[in-house]
Amino acid sequence: MSTETPEAKEAKELALVGKVELRIALTDADTKLESILKTYLAPLLLKLGSEFLSVRKKVIALCQHLNERTKPPSIKLPVAALLKQYKDTQNTLIRHFDLVYIQQGVDRLLTEDRLELLPTLIHGLARNFEESTAQTATLFSLLLKLINHMTLPARGSSEDSNLRTKLGLNDKPEDAKFVSLWIGKLLLFIPGPSGARRCPGLSLEECTFLQPHGKDSLWTQGSTVAGGLSLPETKISAIRFLASGAFTEVERFEPALATSAVPDARVSDVGDDILKRATPAVSLEDHGLIERLFTTYLGTGGEHGSLPAPAPLQIRILALLCRSQEATTFVSQIIQVVKEGLVPDSRNPHNAGTAPKQGLEAAKLRGQVFSFINWVARIGSSETLVAVAPTLVNEVRSYIESQGWPQFKNNDARITSAELSSRSYGYETIGLLAKSCPKMLLLESDLYLLRWLFSSLSGDGSGKDIMISVEQALASVLGVFGGEIGTDMEASLTDLLLHQMTLQADGLDSSGHRVIRSTRYTTVRFANRCLPYSNTKARYIDILAIGAGSDERSEVIDEGRKGLDPYWYRMLNPLEGAGGMDPISLDILKYTLPKFRTLVDQFFGPGTTATKPEWQRSVSGSSAAIVFCRYILLHQALASMSITPLIDSEWKRNIDALVKNDEVARDHVRQYLHERSQHDTNGKKAWLRYLSAIFDALVEGSYENKDDVGDCLLEFCSLSPDSALDSLAPRCHDLSGAIFANSHTIRLTASHVFGILASLKACPPEISVGMVERFRLKIAAWKHAVGMEVHRVHGSILATSYWLSRANYRGNEQSKESSLAVEFVTSLLEILEVSRDKELLDAAIEGIDQLSLYGVLSPHTIPAPWNALKVVMKLKERAQVGDEKAIFALGHFAMQCNEGEPQSSLLDNITTILYSLHEQKQPELQFAVGAALSCAVSGWQSRSLVGALDVEGPLRQKPRAASRSSTLHDVIDKVLDDCRSTKPALRQASVIWLLCLVQYCGHLNDLRSHLRECQAAFKGFLADRDSFNQESASRGLTLVYEKGDRALKDDLVRDLVGSFTGSDTRNSLAGSVTTETTLFEPNALPTGDGSVTTYKDIVSLASEVGDPSLVYRFMSLASNNAIWSSRAAFGRFGLSNILSDSSIDGYLAKNPKLYPALYRYRFDPNTNVRNSMNDIWTALVKDPVTVINSHFELIMDDLLKNILAKEWRVRQASCAAIADLVQGRPLQRYEKYLTRIWTLTFKVCDDIKESVRTAAMALARVLTAILTRSLEAGDSSAANANTMLKEVLPFLLSPSGLESSAEDVQAFALKTLLQIIKSSRGEVLRPFIADLICRLLSLLSSLEPQAINYLHLNAEKYGMTGEEIDDARLNSVKRSPMMEAIERCLDILDERSMEDLQERLSTTIRNAVGLPTKVSLSTRHNFIFRPHADRCLRLLRRQVLDRNDTISTSFAVACGYLARLASDEEIMKLVDFCSKLYFDSEDDRHRAISGEVIIAVGKHATDRFAALAGHILPFVFIAKHDSYERAKELFSDTWNQNVGGSRAVMLYLKEILKTASSHLDSPRWSIKHTTAFAVADVVKSLGHGTSAEDAGIIWPSLERAIGGKTWDGKETVLEAMVVLAKNSTVLTNEKIANQMQTIVIRESKRNNSKYRPYALACLGDFIELRGTVNWYGQVYAVTEPVIRDILDGSNEMDVDSQSGGLSSKERSDLTLANALKTLVTAINPTVLQQTELEESLSQTLELVKKSISRKVRIVQDALLDAQKRLFQKLGVIDKLPESVENILLQYVPTVFDEDDSAEQTRIKAAETALVIVSIAQKGGKLSSLLKQKVESAKRHERSSSVVRILERVQISLDV
Repeated sequence: MSTETPEAKEAKELALVGKVELRIALTDADTKLESILKTYLAPLLLKLGSEFLSVRKKVIALCQHLNERTKPPSIKLPVAALLKQYKDTQNTLIRHFDLVYIQQGVDRLLTEDRLELLPTLIHGLARNFEESTAQTATLFSLLLKLINHMTLPARGSSEDSNLRTKLGLNDKPEDAKFVSLWIGKLLLFIPGPSGARRCPGLSLEECTFLQPHGKDSLWTQGSTVAGGLSLPETKISAIRFLASGAFTEVERFEPALATSAVPDARVSDVGDDILKRATPAVSLEDHGLIERLFTTYLGTGGEHGSLPAPAPLQIRILALLCRSQEATTFVSQIIQVVKEGLVPDSRNPHNAGTAPKQGLEAAKLRGQVFSFINWVARIGSSETLVAVAPTLVNEVRSYIESQGWPQFKNNDARITSAELSSRSYGYETIGLLAKSCPKMLLLESDLYLLRWLFSSLSGDGSGKDIMISVEQALASVLGVFGGEIGTDMEASLTDLLLHQMTLQADGLDSSGHRVIRSTRYTTVRFANRCLPYSNTKARYIDILAIGAGSDERSEVIDEGRKGLDPYWYRMLNPLEGAGGMDPISLDILKYTLPKFRTLVDQFFGPGTTATKPEWQRSVSGSSAAIVFCRYILLHQALASMSITPLIDSEWKRNIDALVKNDEVARDHVRQYLHERSQHDTNGKKAWLRYLSAIFDALVEGSYENKDDVGDCLLEFCSLSPDSALDSLAPRCHDLSGAIFANSHTIRLTASHVFGILASLKACPPEISVGMVERFRLKIAAWKHAVGMEVHRVHGSILATSYWLSRANYRGNEQSKESSLAVEFVTSLLEILEVSRDKELLDAAIEGIDQLSLYGVLSPHTIPAPWNALKVVMKLKERAQVGDEKAIFALGHFAMQCNEGEPQSSLLDNITTILYSLHEQKQPELQFAVGAALSCAVSGWQSRSLVGALDVEGPLRQKPRAASRSSTLHDVIDKVLDDCRSTKPALRQASVIWLLCLVQYCGHLNDLRSHLRECQAAFKGFLADRDSFNQESASRGLTLVYEKGDRALKDDLVRDLVGSFTGSDTRNSLAGSVTTETTLFEPNALPTGDGSVTTYKDIVSLASEVGDPSLVYRFMSLASNNAIWSSRAAFGRFGLSNILSDSSIDGYLAKNPKLYPALYRYRFDPNTNVRNSMNDIWTALVKDPVTVINSHFELIMDDLLKNILAKEWRVRQASCAAIADLVQGRPLQRYEKYLTRIWTLTFKVCDDIKESVRTAAMALARVLTAILTRSLEAGDSSAANANTMLKEVLPFLLSPSGLESSAEDVQAFALKTLLQIIKSSRGEVLRPFIADLICRLLSLLSSLEPQAINYLHLNAEKYGMTGEEIDDARLNSVKRSPMMEAIERCLDILDERSMEDLQERLSTTIRNAVGLPTKVSLSTRHNFIFRPHADRCLRLLRRQVLDRNDTISTSFAVACGYLARLASDEEIMKLVDFCSKLYFDSEDDRHRAISGEVIIAVGKHATDRFAALAGHILPFVFIAKHDSYERAKELFSDTWNQNVGGSRAVMLYLKEILKTASSHLDSPRWSIKHTTAFAVADVVKSLGHGTSAEDAGIIWPSLERAIGGKTWDGKETVLEAMVVLAKNSTVLTNEKIANQMQTIVIRESKRNNSKYRPYALACLGDFIELRGTVNWYGQVYAVTEPVIRDILDGSNEMDVDSQSGGLSSKERSDLTLANALKTLVTAINPTVLQQTELEESLSQTLELVKKSISRKVRIVQDALLDAQKRLFQKLGVIDKLPESVENILLQYVPTVFDEDDSAEQTRIKAAETALVIVSIAQKGGKLSSLLKQKVESAKRHERSSSVVRILERVQISLDV
């Protein structure tokens, strides 16, 4: 086989091309050429890929020939084949020519043929772009053209879902991504004036792609040029194509984001809808996506790189970045965003070429930048923050300082809210960033940033919001310093805080800035949270805060107090994992308490200072420092002896209780202080300095508010060893002022301290004796003491008694002088017997008490004539009036009474007296009696006297007291017997006495042997109706339990639990009932003549009424009361500890069934029961989570069983318990109970008891909250969510919810519904939306208060109108939370749910009754509503006719919004409806409604209005001339908003006239007049130069408009006819001219007095226009009767017009003026013969003369104007006939009025005379007369203006 040579191959190819060329050359018809090209064009172009140059040249030459042959647009080219060939070949030359012919041929194809190219065109675009950017740009422009012609299927339809498959994009995802990407870039594209240039968000290359070859014809000329495109319309088509099913949500996301920068709402609305759907589908943690977002935001930089995105797009991008954790990893981009966002555009080189951001846009962007920084600070990793935080902080700080710092630089000008907002954001951002990167920003050696923030707080006076932001920034960094910061850093921070505490307002800080506000609160917070508790300077700062006095803010003082409390310090500084409230070991460094010695050194200095600091001179400051040191010292003392007080909320109270009541603890404290005083030199110095400080604080200054100081001094004097007090003893005389002070407490404390110090051996005798002698003198004069002197006697008695008792116990020699003691005791007894002064009596009793306690006073030492019994009786008298001191004195005096004779009777008397005090009903008094009894029976062994021994005695022996052997047994037996009494007062007293005896004497064997009897007695009180008795018994049982063995403990627990659960009826704590048992309080159950109280009363009442069942009913009530009361006692005073202890190793450990009942009782309605059960639960259940989880089913079953129990208490408690049980637990834990819970909850919501209903509603709220959280977080499955919603929503919308008659239930239901709607995900809520929206719409009316309807019906009574009320109702509906819910539902609609909603909505619209529902139906419509817009618009057309104007207007506005989405056909139908409503309705209101609809369409669907303007505006133009003011205003506004200039009428001239002509004969006068006015306005709007064609079109309508009888305003139409004749050449048409002439003559003959003057004026104007016609005869016939009638009726009475127009005289004058002017104008010398001229002049002259005589200015002016014109016409006569001259001689006098007339009139007369000159020069007589008249007028003229004109006349006459 031979191989073909290249030459042969070349020849063959040339031959083939030649044959094609021949075929083309031989074709002589376009159709044949089209057929040949269809076959051969693509193969021909394929030869451009030939290897032979000659072949390629020949093909190119043939293509040049074809270019000429294919110019006719009728020739269709094989575009599909060319496009396929382009896609299949790689040859650049072939592709170039393919594109040339594709571009040329695509516009010649039918639309369906074009759209068939789409799949081929799209396929391979991504690959084509890689191969040739320029050619792909051409293909993309072709794609945009095809998209413009594409009819997209409805969203969500099957066609829409299959569109991606139809276009083949499922197999070509890269092409779909490419198209969507470039659609996004197209949305950002803005074409340049010439050539391609960069746009915001696009690079030069991208702009070139979108504007191929730099040709601006593609966009700038739009679709008016072949091949051109309209950019706005193309963007709309592109975004709609993007929204179709051709693209996935991920592909749509980024392009849709770009719509933020497009101002066209048609684009941005679709883009927003896409974003709502696409955002959930994309991952904001995709690195590539975030990188692209940053690139779009920032641009790529460089000369050809992309510019930053427009500000709206930047704001949208930042909002997305604020939801992405991945975005926080882009370090450089974050820094650049902040720099560009905070630096003004003018100083930012990267922003060159972009429009500067100003005003609100810049403020929004800056705010979003700050939000992004906050997001980075909160979410960013530590590595990212380390990299960005320093730079960002510097940038933000620089931004703030650029505004002026610390003072804003624009202090003299008004600071804008945007500037303040940015400044606030800046401070907050600095705080967050500094917190996130503390090592580099905060923990610096000089604490620069922290100092800067403190300076900002103290010096920035920009406003309160700025202060809050700075405080927030400081609060953000607060935690940074809370950790381990090192010693040096701690010292620097301490110094800074101390400096801040010393700053004063209007002073200067360390930086020299003026201090505007105090920073003390923040400073104290830093001290309390950042410095260890052991830091004494930090505690000193707290003291400074407290010691500032009343001038300081309360929160500063509160913060200082918290800093001094270790418990609050731990609460403020919880350790991670410690839970905050758990006890923390003191070994933790941060929580270590400060050392007492260092505290004293810090607070009180290392020695005595001459000047005390300010806080020490403040009572509050010194008191706080002293008390704080006290607690620290006591804590250290107790801790050193292994009695460490627990640091909790009761820390101080626990220390106080231990030191006061615990003998062991007091001994430990004494030992600690003794050791420090003897063996610790530094400790002793600090201790002595502290004591000296307390002493000084007490004795110096005033004595107000020094109770705490005095208590501290007394306490430490009583606990300290004598050696420690030796330094204070010589100063005891300084206490005299305090002893004599006005304060009772200070006197008592100072006297006590004096007794301790003065009794020391270290106290010089001369001082102590001197003081005692001074006191003796004061006491001796007690009878004469009044006023202040009584206080001194009181203090003297107390001081002497304390000194005498302590000195005697110490063995002081001075106290042993019998005369001193006898004299003092005698004085006391005298006061006790004689005095009536309560203060002296108190002092005397206190003295007896102290002397008896220390053995100075006893039955043997009472001086005569007194005896022990008399003393006891006096004390009894005081005790019986409730004096506790007297009671204690009796008990202490009894300590000195022996059991043997004769004192035994005295001891019995005292105990009997104490027993008798049970009649005193104050419970606190009985505790005093109990303590006194314990002292009487056990002496110093009673624990009540733990704190009474306050001095060191000889060999540590206690003071003398009588011994006891049987008294305790007797008293116990007596008290136990009294406990069984039925007397309420005695029962209460006895249980308290028994409690005191067990508490104070329980350590004695004699009492321990009676523990079982005590237990039984206490148990009997648990069922007592008196809660105080229950509490006392509960506390007593606890004490018995603590002192008993295990058997006793278990017996007690068994009895308690049996009573609690009701399982042990034998030992029920409810107690037994006798005939005298009091079951009810008096008057609790009144019977008319008394009340049921005891069991006996119940039986008697039952007998009287003959109903034995009453006994059982009342007893049931009584038993219930007793049982619940007994349960209320369970948690009192530690009874719960019994159960707690038993749960570990006792009875409860084996019987866990208590837990369900106990859990329920914790929520009992009874406060006592509830508190008690909570106490028991807390003590019994150490690990609640574990216990509840272990017994969850048991507890839940019990609650669901009891929620419908018979007792309302149980039902209510069950509701509250279930609510608590389900909260915080996973749904799976109680999912199986969920249906039962909801069902039972609904039942109980309708309970008969209101409190139960309230509890059930609370449970429903909890369940709803759980549901909303689950829906929001997506924890439950969709099935579960649907199930729960099906349960909840009907209930909320039912009569038990939103339709409930109770307002609180309505409010709950509404709030819950809003929560569900707000929290639910779209896919979960969507199935319910249709029903939900319609129900909510209906409820808007049903929930409206009835008072509104009443007010509407009686509006006039209250000075209002129905419209005003309806407007208020409309505004209320718009702000209603239910509308928010409806809006939210609309936001999550999709196509399927929209179908269902549309059907229901139609029904709701038809059935709606109330205004709120109707106006709500007119709410906004979103994008997915488009398929249903036409139907809904048809439905709304009927609703706009509602009788209520507000409803009608609302539906009209809704029509306007719907017009955005409706089809053109439906909008045209809406306009036709409005037009028909306007023209056919009899009601004026309907015309206004038509205007409401049209203006709404123009306002809310501007683009659609503009597209259909030719159909709408003609109607609007006509309607804007309506006589009904409201309709006129609406249509006029519509016209003005949509039309520019009056000449726009020309665009719609034919349509306007067509519409007007069809209604000029309307039977309704209002329509007829409106159209006539419109035709007249058309004429006036066309202006000068109206073409003959337009005039010919207008004239028929104008002629019809003028026809008919007169009506108000018809003169406007007649004037329009004259205007038409003047502005056009219509008068050249003889027919029309004659018609006009006939009309104007006809109209001037009308007799309507209002119309006639204007008709005559039009006649005159028309005469001027037709100067070639002899009008005089006709005009004279018309005007002469009119003139004569007016002249003859000149004496008629003037009547004002009722419509506000001209009065009858004014109208008559105007008619006369116009008639005369018209008549004179009709004299035309050019068309009249001489005789006719003479006749006309003579006739007119007669009427003129008569008219001038009326002296009416308007007539004079009109006549002068007409005469001036007449004389101008006469001036054209060459020779003036004598006969004419003679007539004119009579005219001249009519010009000059000798009477006084207006200056303007005289000017007109002078100008007329100037015109007469030309005629006068043609006749001698006329000239002479004129000279005379002018000379005369000039002589009398005052106006210089008139004189100048007259002089001109004279000059002209002389020429």
